[in-house]
Amino acid sequence: MLTAKDVQNLLHVDRSTVYRMAEAGQLPAMRVGRQWRFPADEIEAWLKNRAHTPAHTPAAPAPTPAPLPTADKSLASLFSIECVQLIQDTFADLLNVMIVVTDMDGQPITKVSKPCGPFQAIRQLPNALEKCIADWAHFGEILEIEPQLIRSHLGLLGTRGLIRVGHELKGMVVIGGIAPAQWPPSPEKLTTIADDFGVKADTFNAYINDVSFLSEDEIARVLKMAQRFADILAHIITHHQQTDAKLATIATIINQ
Repeated sequence: MLTAKDVQNLLHVDRSTVYRMAEAGQLPAMRVGRQWRFPADEIEAWLKNRAHTPAHTPAAPAPTPAPLPTADKSLASLFSIECVQLIQDTFADLLNVMIVVTDMDGQPITKVSKPCGPFQAIRQLPNALEKCIADWAHFGEILEIEPQLIRSHLGLLGTRGLIRVGHELKGMVVIGGIAPAQWPPSPEKLTTIADDFGVKADTFNAYINDVSFLSEDEIARVLKMAQRFADILAHIITHHQQTDAKLATIATIINQ
């Protein structure tokens, strides 16, 4: 007599699938108390029948298997946004920086965590977000693999970690809102930034110091954690794809 674990290893499915197939009469099985047991000779015969269907026996049409994950799915479809948002919010609080997850074109996938003051001042203005997206897209165009500090249209510093899935770059963890050494900017520079966004310099005054003032050690930690967060998301996506593939295989087995 085989145990459920033995059958699980033979069929390469999870334990719950073995139990469902036994309950549905799709596997030779019997109950012993609260446990399922499987006659070894009958399981062997069942496997042989599946592998060698006699030519004179009309076979039922095979069900259409569930589609496997494909590489061209958008980043947003590859993980749970709610789950990633919680992780992102936690990283933003721990590092005291603004964070958003984007695709490689800079389009935001998540809501911005811990938005800095200048970003909040312009985020509702027409076309203002487009400049931020252009900044984020530029982050993805930088050839260096290791995260580095990059200056944005707002005059603040940011960086990014690349989300790699297989051999593809699927998106970025974008970190920003970090004050450069000379902050706040001079009135002339502030006017230039304001003109770039089509607003008055006074719009920024109430928010100008609501940014991340980080020490050199803290900046080094941010640069390190940017890629680590991206690697975590890559791991989540890979696990999600593998789970989808297993579920598709299980669905095919059950429906045969």
